[in-house]
Formats: sequence, structure tokens, C-alpha cells
Amino acid sequence: MVPTPASPAAAADEHGPGRKPSISREDILAAALKLVGPHRSVSSLSLREVAREAGIAPNSFYRQFRDMDELAVALIDLAGRSLRQIIGEARQRVAGGNRSVIRSSVEAFMEQLRADDKLLHVLLREGTVGSDAFKQAVDRELEFFEEELRLDLIRLARLDHATLHEPALAAKAITRLVFAVGGTAMDLPREKDTELVNQLSTMVRMIVTGARSLRPDESTRLGRR
Repeated sequence: MVPTPASPAAAADEHGPGRKPSISREDILAAALKLVGPHRSVSSLSLREVAREAGIAPNSFYRQFRDMDELAVALIDLAGRSLRQIIGEARQRVAGGNRSVIRSSVEAFMEQLRADDKLLHVLLREGTVGSDAFKQAVDRELEFFEEELRLDLIRLARLDHATLHEPALAAKAITRLVFAVGGTAMDLPREKDTELVNQLSTMVRMIVTGARSLRPDESTRLGRR
């Protein structure tokens, strides 16, 4: 969608009472995040809602984004980068220590789920209710997670002198499981978080244990059943 040029009256209105003289992409993204939540996806937002929350006229929105689809994809990319950084920092904190990498990563995921910035909500919601463009953006972020996790699984297996069968498939199974549980957790009270962390950590360990114990000939036989 290509916006039409603003009329002089509309341009003057952009700097009217209560409206900001200038605004950045980050300001608009922050405004959109204030409107989303466990029961509100980016795909349900209107341009006027976001502009109102940002304190700008609708025409000012087009200075930073072509349309709401571009805004949603930018939010998804931001959410993915933020979560990868948070989980990466959690893994770094436990490197060389006695804490479980799996549990620390799951805890970091749950903490981000409850964070005030709602970024993780964007990833969890838009992959199921958004447009094809949103779903493709979410899939792209999940693939980034899977690749980073694949490398982590290989590294940890080497440290334990273990063989890892199909690390890419194991990483995909873990990523999709965690995000599926996260989608359910959004609708649950915080009191359930400890139970979910325990269950999810156990399920991830089961996948890792299976990937380390499964032999190539066994996976071929199982695939025929």
C-alpha cells in the first residue's frame, strides 16, 4: 500500500496538540507492543490504533513503515533477536558451572514470556493467527533458534564424549516443543510457571537423551513402523 501525500491541513495536524514533532521506528514499535498481549495479536491492530498510542497522526506512520505488515514483521524480528540474546546470556552464565544449561534456558524463556515488553507474545501469537508474511517471519526466527541450538547440542555432546544422532532434527523438536508450551503458558497464571519449567526441562532432556542414544539403523527401522 502506497500512502497518498498528506494535504496541508493534515500535515499541520501532525504537529497539533499532544502529537510528537518527530518519531522513530523504535517509538512506533514500542507503541504497538503496548497494545498487544496474551489475547491481542499484532495482526488485530489497526494503523490508527498504533498511531494514537504513539501520539502521531496516521500519515506520520508511513515515514517509518510502508504498512502494518512491515511493522508486524519488524516486531517479529525484534522479538526473535531479543529472545536469542536472553537465552544466549543464560547459557553463558552457566557455562563451566554446575547448573543445567537446559533448565537455565527454559527458565530464561519463561522469564521473557512474563516480561513487560511482551516481545515473546509476538512470536507465539503471530505464528498461529497472523498472515502468511507473519508466519514466514516467525518460521525464519524459529530456524535461527534451531541453528543456534543445533550447534549447542553438538558442543555439549562433544564435552560429554557422546554421539548425537540428527542434531538438526533434535534442535527442531526442542524448539517447536518449547514454543508450543509457551503458547499454552501465556493463558495460564504465573503460579503454574514452576511446574511448566519442570515439565518442559524434563521433556527437553528426554529429546536430548533420545538423540544421544538412538543409532542410525534404529531410526530407519522406527521410520518404517
